[in-house]
Amino acid sequence: QVQLVESGGGLVQAGGSLRLSCAASGSIRSVNAMGWYRQAPGKERELVATITSGGSTNYADAVKGRFTISRHNAKNTVYLQMNTLKPEDTAVYYCNAEIVTISYFAVNYWGKGTLVTVSS
Repeated sequence: QVQLVESGGGLVQAGGSLRLSCAASGSIRSVNAMGWYRQAPGKERELVATITSGGSTNYADAVKGRFTISRHNAKNTVYLQMNTLKPEDTAVYYCNAEIVTISYFAVNYWGKGTLVTVSS
């Protein structure tokens, strides 16, 4: 079994910052790409940022220059530093990871999500 557990969400004023964390645990052999997605009320889930095991990153245009994704491979943890937050960043943020299990299967996992609310 593999779990992804997010933390760090909350309520913040516009212009503020939050840092999200997501730790993968369980029967893990290795972790490939990790990323963050978000879903605002009434909207579809969208990509926020991804990072490969080698550290290559990709960002949605809406967050470029404001958000930074990073990871600690030894801890199987991915982070999302969110600065200059805007009300339109309000959403449930989900962690995603492609995990190679101890049985050598590559499986895509999702966390349960953490709510980020940005007040104007």
